[in-house]
Amino acid sequence: MDDKKKMRSQNWFGKTGKDGFIYRAWMKNQGYPADEFEGKPVIGICNTWSELTPCNGHFRELAEHVKRGVWEAGGFPLEFPVMSLGETLMKPTTMLYRNLASMDAEESIRGNPLDGIVLLGGCDKTTPSILMGACSVDLPTIFISGGPMLNGKHKGRDIGTTDVWKFSDANRRGELSQKEFVEAEANMCRSDGHCAVMGTASTMACMVEALGVTLPHNAAIPASDSRRKVLAHISGRRIVDMVKEDLTLSKILTREAFENAIMVNAAIGGSTNFVVHLLAIAGRIGVKLDLEDFDKFSEKIPLLANLLPSGKFMMEDFYYAGGLPALIKELKAHLHTNALTANGKSIGENTDDITCYDTNVIGSLENPFKDDSGIAVVRGNLCPDGAILKPSAATPALMQHKGRAFVFEDIEDYKAKVDLPDLDLDENSVLVLKNAGPKGYPGMPEVGNIGLPKMMLDKGITDMVRISDGRMSGTAFGTVILHVSPESAVGGTFGLVETGDIIELDVANRKLTLHVSDEVLAERKKSWKAPDLGYNRGYAKMYIEHVEQAHQGVDLDFLKGKSGSEVNRDSH
Repeated sequence: MDDKKKMRSQNWFGKTGKDGFIYRAWMKNQGYPADEFEGKPVIGICNTWSELTPCNGHFRELAEHVKRGVWEAGGFPLEFPVMSLGETLMKPTTMLYRNLASMDAEESIRGNPLDGIVLLGGCDKTTPSILMGACSVDLPTIFISGGPMLNGKHKGRDIGTTDVWKFSDANRRGELSQKEFVEAEANMCRSDGHCAVMGTASTMACMVEALGVTLPHNAAIPASDSRRKVLAHISGRRIVDMVKEDLTLSKILTREAFENAIMVNAAIGGSTNFVVHLLAIAGRIGVKLDLEDFDKFSEKIPLLANLLPSGKFMMEDFYYAGGLPALIKELKAHLHTNALTANGKSIGENTDDITCYDTNVIGSLENPFKDDSGIAVVRGNLCPDGAILKPSAATPALMQHKGRAFVFEDIEDYKAKVDLPDLDLDENSVLVLKNAGPKGYPGMPEVGNIGLPKMMLDKGITDMVRISDGRMSGTAFGTVILHVSPESAVGGTFGLVETGDIIELDVANRKLTLHVSDEVLAERKKSWKAPDLGYNRGYAKMYIEHVEQAHQGVDLDFLKGKSGSEVNRDSH
């Protein structure tokens, strides 16, 4: 770009006098020559690396490959850290901090002399959080995911994160010793990367590729495959051109891009967490999206990706079969193929020459793996603002079901009762977990797929209808109704359910009904009290006061919409 005034970073490095001296002089202590500050596109590499986020533990090396590409293309790369959210370690739940991490990314991007952004994310919440933050600033931006782990290998078979739930149930039943349980740990997580199945991390990687903010094949290249480094290198080159083209996020993240992402998510059997994250991203970039869109745009899309937990293969297999571009090509009849992507081409152009190499892994519209996919949105007096279900991971026989509720008031109540031998329930009961929503936990943790009571496991029962205002891991499975809105902690009907109430689920007609009269519910409401959440300071207090409900994306109410790249005041 010849006109330096058009380069945002020149508002720092192009200044004369004291201000310019300060901006340049302190940067030069890192060994940068003077000509780096003379109008080159400055590319910020937003890195969620952390040793407390194992999925992102290889990101310092990945960032070096991005830098190679940026230098090559004539840019000036500057790496910076933001808050990292380690799904496997962080308490009480990383979802509590997704919005905080987004604020960190937003303010770091806006407040610094950056012309374009490379986002490095992999673990579940790192992807949506930094994309949300970048959307609010709206500079040219490209995303690079960290990539999935290689398939786990255990006793002659492939294993992945989905097997955690199976191993746990077998251990509780006494069928798997503690020694064998521990042995499986290292066998499952044997390389860099995030979960090897179509859990939330892989769903988010597919989401950003389907939205068009990555280069093709971003979603499925294994983290330890050298082609992941090549992708990072080429992305580094590309972001420099994106700056010169002024290809900002808002030009890519159109309504059509969001509709494409919903359809792709249905075809891959993506995580239910996709809903709250996509809603939040849409809210930041200013695209109108609501819960009904997830049902509407996925209802005609069958399951094409034969991946755990809905199928049998894993992300490594998906990549070798052709990856997300091969699946997108199969979906072209449904997609907005003219939607623009980060490489300057449409999503249709990017997949014209793609081949599927294994139809056991990637099916076709004519020969899908399952007809039911995507996200089913149910409503009723129990959830007036909606709740969701993942049909591809549910038991078909339970998709229409009526049974007596057995209520756990919160996750501590569940832990205290679940292994008791004489609970007042049977296999037809509906398990209800309250106070796991955005405010009620707080942070809406992944506890909705509560394990079955031991007395049911002992009978050989493998699934029951479960209902919660919380979320569940994308690696989980079962007939689980999630994201009940409004949640129990704000006085929703869900908070008034009592053990013994009759609940009816009718997925085909999108209904979830509590068979209790309005008069009885009104009486119960009189004695209902909001829970004391015990947070009286800091971010958690702010979160509880401002977080929106599940059907709105669980963002903070004051973060909706773009705020732009202008810095309000100059510091020198």
